[in-house]
Amino acid sequence: MSMHFIKAGMQTSIQDLGRTGLMRYGISRGGAADPMAMRLANLLLGNPADTPVLEVTLAGPAIEFQCDIAIAIVGAEFELTLNEEKVEGNEVLQVKRGDTLAFGRLLSGTRAYIAFSGTMDLPRIFDSCGTNLLGGFGGLDGRAIQKGDTIGFTELRTAVTRRLPAAFRLRYSGHPQLRVVTGAEEHLFGKETASNFYSQAYQVLPQSNRMGVRLTGDTLSTEQIPQQVSSGLCPGTIQIPPDGLPIISFVEGQTIGGYPRIAHVISADLHTLGQLKANDRVSFLKVTLEQAREVLAGKFQLLDKVRAHLDS
Repeated sequence: MSMHFIKAGMQTSIQDLGRTGLMRYGISRGGAADPMAMRLANLLLGNPADTPVLEVTLAGPAIEFQCDIAIAIVGAEFELTLNEEKVEGNEVLQVKRGDTLAFGRLLSGTRAYIAFSGTMDLPRIFDSCGTNLLGGFGGLDGRAIQKGDTIGFTELRTAVTRRLPAAFRLRYSGHPQLRVVTGAEEHLFGKETASNFYSQAYQVLPQSNRMGVRLTGDTLSTEQIPQQVSSGLCPGTIQIPPDGLPIISFVEGQTIGGYPRIAHVISADLHTLGQLKANDRVSFLKVTLEQAREVLAGKFQLLDKVRAHLDS
C-alpha cells in the first residue's frame, strides 16, 4: 500500500497543521501554507483536520498509486489527469492500483493539497508529520519529495465520492487585500509613513517562500526608529528592515527578529499568503482585534457548514 513519485514537482512536501507550543525553543510552527485548503481536502474524505497531506507548489508531481485509495485535491487550480484523462479538483477521486495522477499547468493560486483516505506511514516529530524544510526535519527525511520516492499508507479507509459545492470553493486573486492589526512598533513610524504603508499595493518578490513573503513598492522610512531589541515573531508579523521594504513572516519564519513590526496579518487571512506567488500584488487593511476575532470565527463556521453539507 504505497504511492511512487514518477515526477517530484517543484516543491512537494508532506504537511499537516504544524507544531504548536515550540516557538519558545526556536522551532517555527510550520505546517500547511494554506491550512484552509488542507482542511477542506480532508473534510471531503471525512478525515480529521490534522491528517497529513501533500502540499504541491507551483508545479506538481506525477504519482503512481500501488493500492486502491480515494484522494481529494483542493487549493490552487491545476490541470489534472488520471491515467491521461482529465479530472477535477474539489471532489473525491477513486484511484485504483496502477493509476497515475499527473499535475499539468497551474491556472490560479500557488499551492494545492492532496488528501488521502489513508494515513501516510511517517514518523511523528514533535507531535507532527509535517516537513520543516528550513530545519530539515519531519516528513520524508526533512526534505521535499524527490523523483523515485515511495511513501507507504496505513489504515486505508473507504470514502464516498462527493464534491465540494461551488459556493464553498476557494478562489484566489492575484491582488488580495489582507486584513491586519496594529503592529507593536507602528507608532514609531509616524502618521505619514504608516499612511504610505496602508495606501499602496505591494508586489510579491520571487525570493518569497515558506519562511517569509518579501514585498517591493514605495520604501518606508525607518531612519527615525531607534534600534530594536529582538522580539517575538509569528506567522503574519510584518517587519520593515532598513531597506524600507516589508517582509511578512510565514509558516517557517524565524521566531525572533529585530526589525520594527508595523502590522500583523490576522489569523483568518494567513491562508491567503500561502497562495501568493511572484509578481502578485497585495494591499493591507487595518482592522480591530474584535473584527479579527469575528472573521476567524466566520472561517470556522464556514468549515462547519461544509461538514454539515457533506454529511447530509
